[in-house]
Amino acid sequence: MCIRDRVATRLMGSSDLYGREKRLPSNSINFITCHDGFTVHDLVSYNEKHNHSNGDDNQDGSNDNLSWNCGVEGETNDERITSLRQRQTRNFMAILLLSQGIPMLLYGDEVLRTQKGNNNAYCQDNEISWFDWSLTSRNRDMLRFVREMIAFRKRHPCLMHQRFLKGTREPGSTYPDVTWHGVKLYEPAWEDPDAQVLAFTLGAVRVDEEDLHIVLNMSEESLSIPLPDPAGRLWYCAIDTAKPSPDDIAEPGKQVGQPHGYCRVSPRSVVVFERR
Repeated sequence: MCIRDRVATRLMGSSDLYGREKRLPSNSINFITCHDGFTVHDLVSYNEKHNHSNGDDNQDGSNDNLSWNCGVEGETNDERITSLRQRQTRNFMAILLLSQGIPMLLYGDEVLRTQKGNNNAYCQDNEISWFDWSLTSRNRDMLRFVREMIAFRKRHPCLMHQRFLKGTREPGSTYPDVTWHGVKLYEPAWEDPDAQVLAFTLGAVRVDEEDLHIVLNMSEESLSIPLPDPAGRLWYCAIDTAKPSPDDIAEPGKQVGQPHGYCRVSPRSVVVFERR
């Protein structure tokens, strides 16, 4: 199974792990970071652990962090790199909160807390492990994004299904519970190991809920992606992780409708539409 296929499986609550044991999506605890390992800020800022201050010659802590520093190890003033890091952290939070199952957030990730590359800071009773409350002001844009993502999730029961999704349509629904796409509608290209676009449509669960269309562009190219037929309505852009705050996530009354059947999706970004 390629990485993109694994992402799709995790987005849907990991039925490969829980479905066979007759458990539910709610048994899937989803997280990007936890108390062991990098914070989300460090996940996009360091390729290697930096645990020298722990007194064990940097031998403690995992060497496999699945991290990427976006081009420079550690802190930098390069605006291109810091902008990409900010986008990546928004991508992580968006994907986490758009997934079926139970999301778990590491404290401080909502304000980009750092441990300076230390991935095993349990022995540090100092600034490395303490919470810096000034981050709530300095990184208020990230805090706002996470708050709005949580609010977005709460108003969409289709992100919190009690059963694993099967691609079936309920009576009265416009779309099935889930429909998969790639760069073309209804063609997810599961067989292509090089595919870097994953899109899916989630049918609304309640009559007062909007259907969702979600696009993950994991490539380094800006792409024009087709939208499903809105069936007499419009798709409104609710989330675009490539945009700066406050346009990265917009409240319903401030969203921009897509009058045409395509949307432009920036490199390394997540875009979400609501149908109304």
